[in-house]
Amino acid sequence: MTTPTPLKGLRVVEFTHMVMGPTAGMVLADLGAEVIKVEPAPEGDTTRRLTGSGIGFYAAFGRGRRSLCVNMKDPRGRALVHRLTDRADVLLENFRPGAMAKLGFGPEELAARNPRLIYCSGKGFLPGPYEHRTALDEVVQMMGGLAHMTGPEGRPLRAGSSVIDIMGGLSAVIGILAALRERESTGLGGQVQAGLFETVALLMAQHMAQTAITGQAPPPMSTRLPAWPVYDIFDTADGGKVFVGVVTDTSWPAFCVAFGLDDLAADPTLRTKQQRVAERARTIPRIAAVLRTYDKAALMAKCEALGLPYAPIGRPEDLFEDPHLNGSDGLVPMTLPDGRPVKLPALPITLDGARPGGAGNLRAPGADGADIATELGFTAEEVAEMRAAGVL
Repeated sequence: MTTPTPLKGLRVVEFTHMVMGPTAGMVLADLGAEVIKVEPAPEGDTTRRLTGSGIGFYAAFGRGRRSLCVNMKDPRGRALVHRLTDRADVLLENFRPGAMAKLGFGPEELAARNPRLIYCSGKGFLPGPYEHRTALDEVVQMMGGLAHMTGPEGRPLRAGSSVIDIMGGLSAVIGILAALRERESTGLGGQVQAGLFETVALLMAQHMAQTAITGQAPPPMSTRLPAWPVYDIFDTADGGKVFVGVVTDTSWPAFCVAFGLDDLAADPTLRTKQQRVAERARTIPRIAAVLRTYDKAALMAKCEALGLPYAPIGRPEDLFEDPHLNGSDGLVPMTLPDGRPVKLPALPITLDGARPGGAGNLRAPGADGADIATELGFTAEEVAEMRAAGVL
């Protein structure tokens, strides 16, 4: 099946680091855009050299680009990049406020040179009282309530992924696609901003609405009263754990009969979902005792046969060998900078039945610099001079 490339012909110039901006660039590249990542010379984006829990950032979100390492403090470097942005459809950046303008690449300056340019900025905060604050994923998780809702009562805990950075990058792509559609009508580009704090606020909308409806602040998810009668992690006979959900009135009696809980199925006080939620203190211990008599594989097989939502408690490393991901083009084959092959997740969409995203090899810093400069009209002698001077 042909890999879909709906954004083929679109040129994106990317000035990003860490996770939010690179997520947006990865999505655009996977959808077929030519994405040129402008990195500082000579070593490239510092994200490449992170360690600890950040060691996977570049590999996870850096695929599909061409790399141009350039010294933008040198006038020749700025001239080269101006020539590049003059021919671009989209500019993507997520640096601190004012950093791009200081280099001469602010939205107003570039719009004057290229009126069709869509200038997208990933921000900590959208314009308002907080806009000059420095924000990171963890900062906004803490201030926006996500850490409170994730951890136990009184122990705020960040989510186990850079969820706000990633979702913020996806929001940036939504804004870019909307601006491209608008450009078809007006012929003009414009500015797009996506904010991390506003992203976490959207994730908190369900809890804000709950507060408005009930008049009570919701407790953390770890201590909440579930909305469903059975929506829990259960121990198994072989020391495993399986999440099982029984969430509809039609699945309840079938579940009870299959697991020998006929008395619960016949109990008139457990007829409706709302009744069963109210009686969880009575029903869940009974259910847990029965499910604990099955080993993990047998319990999952029985849930599968009943059509129940269930899940083993997985870990990230399990996904490399996941049969569904491997059987549905859900992992993109890549080559790490040291030459090792790896497979990392594709975009979570299909287009006409096919998964977008081709070869995701990570380019070495500046690997495409000479080619890009040549395409922009610089001669071989000029390219050599810039390399000798450390501009490229």
